[in-house]
Amino acid sequence: MSSRSPCGLPHVDAMRPAVLVIAGPVTRSEVTGWCDAVRRALESTRAGVVECDVAGIGPPGLAAVDLLARMQLTARRTGGRIRLRDPDPALCALLDLVGLRFEVRGQPEQREPPFDVEEEVEAGDPAG
Repeated sequence: MSSRSPCGLPHVDAMRPAVLVIAGPVTRSEVTGWCDAVRRALESTRAGVVECDVAGIGPPGLAAVDLLARMQLTARRTGGRIRLRDPDPALCALLDLVGLRFEVRGQPEQREPPFDVEEEVEAGDPAG
């Protein structure tokens, strides 16, 4: 029996985002370890994104905001980004309050309007 994978599958696996599961509560002392994990995940895949499962991050607070901001900064510096999976609405509200925007799995990207949403244009408004 051969242990080799069928031709083409390693490429597909390399494009699949890595998933990091963050269990809380998080502390400042964990930031470096999580940032290293993001860097390693981006370097080992070609997906350009790391999914962070934050369902178990615990009560949203400044430690969680700091961790996610630093992880996103690390991802950007490595040429990628992070995407949140299963964030609590309170965490989303806190991130929004401090001005941090994250892509959330299953939601449209921030820069694109959701399907079937059209912008209203007033007559005489210049195009642009």
